[in-house]
Amino acid sequence: MPTGTSPFLYGPLFYYINSLEPGTSMEQHNYVDAIRRSGLTIYDQIEIGDPNLWIPTPVLESLLDNGLRGLSLANLENRARSKALKQHVCRVLGYPVPNEFEKTQPRFFGQCFDTYVQKSNNLQVHNEELSPSRRYVIVRVAADGTVSKVRAITGEALALLDHTGTLTGKYQARCLTSSETAELAAAADTAVLKEFVQGNVLLHTGALPDLDPKAGEIYSIVALFDKLQPLVSRRFENVGIGHERLRGDALHRLVCSALGYAEHRDNGQFPDVRNQLLEIKFQTSPTIDLGIVLPNSTAVLDISMLGGKQIRHCDVRYAVFFGKITPEFVDITHLILTTGESFFDRFQQMGGNVLNQKLQIKLPPVLFD
Repeated sequence: MPTGTSPFLYGPLFYYINSLEPGTSMEQHNYVDAIRRSGLTIYDQIEIGDPNLWIPTPVLESLLDNGLRGLSLANLENRARSKALKQHVCRVLGYPVPNEFEKTQPRFFGQCFDTYVQKSNNLQVHNEELSPSRRYVIVRVAADGTVSKVRAITGEALALLDHTGTLTGKYQARCLTSSETAELAAAADTAVLKEFVQGNVLLHTGALPDLDPKAGEIYSIVALFDKLQPLVSRRFENVGIGHERLRGDALHRLVCSALGYAEHRDNGQFPDVRNQLLEIKFQTSPTIDLGIVLPNSTAVLDISMLGGKQIRHCDVRYAVFFGKITPEFVDITHLILTTGESFFDRFQQMGGNVLNQKLQIKLPPVLFD
């Protein structure tokens, strides 16, 4: 992420090319070459997180942005334009170009993404709900019909862009704090994650909070609790009414520092501290917004496999901080730490299984800067 820039200023969705690990271009070539050698088509399913064939979302974005930018789609009818774009996407990613594109959902079934050509900032997803794990590749076309920018966003992040009420029925939970200011509500990590966590972790040089987790470098939930508990009673400056995202950014910085990271970085995607599979919530009321995925979902995350095992939403740890806001300061008063799997053992789900219905999203212009 560019120095001094926070995605909380613009909405919690942006993958910044600058935030990719050094050597990403080599990784891109490896993915493309591996796909070419595999003989797979865009319809052959790949396990999410496959270290050789599944293209992580930041790399997918960078590949398509580099490979499609400048491509002319001028003077093409909608159907011909869509087909031409898909053909070029196949070539960029190393897939053979099919004679005809099947009407699968999503169209690029193997890598789980759809493409959307956008001349305006009004994104419309027709005839289906947002899928949390699907990637939405948004191709920005300039006035002359050439591709000017490509962004790849997960459905979960895209759902957070709703500022108008067009997306309805997001999941929510409710929690009341107790006299105990710091609670470890799950005694252990999930069975899937347990073998990859450590009680005493020495972060390697260059470890960053927005990188994928690595086996042996992930704090156990007990160790996380020990490190985060001292944040209770901490305070930070209040940036004013209407700046919830800046408050979230300030808390994120405190958490990164408490975990031992030398640098604060956040690509705006779930979970907040990707390197530790840790999602952060800050509450001044009992109602917790959960987006379009329940914490105990067994749906697979777009994260590299650990020891050949896929990481699921329910494996993520949730640090729910509660606080009080005064005109000058924000005071952290409580912490509840749990796993997604055990989330509803401590928090009460509200509203049942309600999902979004109408899908028309106004994209912020900064997305294409």
